Amino acid sequence: MTGKPGRSRAWVRTAGIEGSLEVVVVRIPPTGRCVTCVANGLDLAAGDDCVIESERGIEFALVARPAVSNPFRRESDAPLPRVLRRATRDDEEAYTHKVSIEREGRKFCLARIAERRVPMRLGHVERQLDGKKMTFHFTADGRVDFRDLVRDLTAQFHTRVELRQIGARDDAGMLGGCGVCGRVLCCVEWIRGFDPVSIKMAKTQGLSLNPAKISGTCGRLMCCLKYEYDPSSAARRRAGAAAGGGEPSEGGGAPQGSPPRSS
Repeated sequence: MTGKPGRSRAWVRTAGIEGSLEVVVVRIPPTGRCVTCVANGLDLAAGDDCVIESERGIEFALVARPAVSNPFRRESDAPLPRVLRRATRDDEEAYTHKVSIEREGRKFCLARIAERRVPMRLGHVERQLDGKKMTFHFTADGRVDFRDLVRDLTAQFHTRVELRQIGARDDAGMLGGCGVCGRVLCCVEWIRGFDPVSIKMAKTQGLSLNPAKISGTCGRLMCCLKYEYDPSSAARRRAGAAAGGGEPSEGGGAPQGSPPRSS
């Protein structure tokens, strides 16, 4: 298991601090995942390559938005990722090698999964830029005994190996893609945590209950169903009050009930 991110010296703790912090927004290839980082005093322009340290370790990134002084007040003790340096030629070569190893790792892991008949579906394979660790993300219906698989991978790549079970929504966010709206998936662009989404949200908004129309690329109910849920509930309550009756009002806040499901 990896150590706690907060122990990393390259991270900045800002819990309970008020003021301004120079931050830069970067995208992590190949999915384009957006990360806000402390600029570390570097004058970075959009399109510059850089190396950052995030909760996933050392990563190669592309600057999406130049450094700006951002006023903030953080209540969380969670550390912020930080830009370590501009990318050098060695970093670019290391990234090219990293991508090659990830492809090889995926191919090798798929072969071992089939050979050992492990009930899992392999997702994104990720190798740190410095080569100290490889992470194999997978989805499965239940708990999986993958100890023999870890031994195979460690012996093949001679590095630290972690197999991490994730959900369908996390898997879609790592693989990337576009939604039915034509925009990059929200779970790639900005969503960091997945709130419960229920069929009641679609029903309250008068949307089609056809699963094919309200499900995302992950096969689960679209996260954007909750974006308009509260305004729709409020409108229904106002309409019911004006009519002097109608259906009982929905709860005012976001749904706290059942986990996401598709029918």
